[in-house]
Amino acid sequence: MIELILGGARSGKSKCAEAKIRAQEQVENKDVIYLATATIDDDEMAARVSLHQHSRPDHWQLIEEPIYLAKILAENNHKNNIILIECLTLWVSNLLCLDAGLAEHSKKTAVFSSEKEKFLQQLMKTQADIILVSNETGLGVVPMGALTRRFVDESGFLHQNVAKISDKVTLVIAGLEHRLK
Repeated sequence: MIELILGGARSGKSKCAEAKIRAQEQVENKDVIYLATATIDDDEMAARVSLHQHSRPDHWQLIEEPIYLAKILAENNHKNNIILIECLTLWVSNLLCLDAGLAEHSKKTAVFSSEKEKFLQQLMKTQADIILVSNETGLGVVPMGALTRRFVDESGFLHQNVAKISDKVTLVIAGLEHRLK
């Protein structure tokens, strides 16, 4: 089972994902893996990460991986696993920033495209239950900068691809779940 949970900032999408996993844990005897894509670059992000850390049970395994999600999915591709990926838009941001940094040094910049394709392929092969959390970025104004416009575009394209693969898609607004698929 694959479920994509989308929502805006502070919409309740993470709480929704965690509640779904807690309910599934009570029915099935599965191991939970929390796959965190965040990197902590400032105090504000450290505070956000701390909120997430305190909201989840201690027995959930934490894997921090900002770039190579396909590799982690392949290593944990077991039907007795539930994997929560938090969050896809941070992952997109990490990859685009990596590409931008490589471009500054005149190096190949296909990290985003390569990792995205590997991730989607691995997601289609998975035997684990997967819940993916991501920010819906396409409902706001069009950003002015080229990198931020690409971020919104790439996030939207990724969401479309993941939604096609997913068994369920949920949009969370103001803490309320809206089933899309």
